[in-house]
Amino acid sequence: MLLIRRFEEKLDELFSSGVIKGTSHLYAGQEAVAVGVCAALENADLMTSTHRGHGHFLAKGGDPNTHVADYSIGFLGSNGITAGGLPIATGAALSAQMRGSGQVVVSFFGEGGANQGTFHESLNMAAIWRLPILFICENNQYAMSTRFDEAFATPDIAARAAGYGFPGEIVDGSDFFAVQNAVEKAATRARNGHGPTLLEAKTYRYYGHSKSDKCEYRTRDEENDWKSRDPIKKLRAKCEISDADFEAIFSEIEAQIKGAVEFARTSPEPEIEDLELELFAA
Repeated sequence: MLLIRRFEEKLDELFSSGVIKGTSHLYAGQEAVAVGVCAALENADLMTSTHRGHGHFLAKGGDPNTHVADYSIGFLGSNGITAGGLPIATGAALSAQMRGSGQVVVSFFGEGGANQGTFHESLNMAAIWRLPILFICENNQYAMSTRFDEAFATPDIAARAAGYGFPGEIVDGSDFFAVQNAVEKAATRARNGHGPTLLEAKTYRYYGHSKSDKCEYRTRDEENDWKSRDPIKKLRAKCEISDADFEAIFSEIEAQIKGAVEFARTSPEPEIEDLELELFAA
């Protein structure tokens, strides 16, 4: 969780200073969701991610020097299309079922994705075929600048699972152990052939939707309220990690981040021919 936090903070610093161009969608504040989910999975299990995907990748065991996709750890890639990973994950779950691999597939998406057509199509198909898939909705309260209660007539997304005939559960997205326990139960259910589960993790992003977002649509009091429940501080308190141990962990992670920045800085620019690598069409 601390690796993800420091990775995102360094990204923000590099974007703000102009070293990295373009934009980025930061995951800081939501670390307990990704890490709690991955702590309950097996190495062979598969995962699809979102535009806010650095945390998912690192939680699955990804190398900070690389990102986007790594099939060797079951990370099928990030997706910049809202809810774009849902049908991909559903297809991967169908493949796992047909192959009898015993794999579980996890699909992360934000609450904004729950109002996309692919949400209904994916959950309905997964329910009909009892696919081994976990739909993880990270409800961070805002789809870009749209507040949750402005886009949903009900207080919880998890309740929608009932319409498809499988369980839906709400979990505290700032509590690592709560997330881990919920995913362990859902993954066991999926491996035993009982089909999907929809988990809604209530969480909060500390930064704007993207790099250019100044968060003028939410109050500083609201932000401070969520930060008072910071997932890293909460986990540290529960595990009774001393100052000395925390500093040791922090120093190790700082070295990792420094190494990743140096790796990126000294890596050669891609060649134009690289545009055609790893592409396929069906």
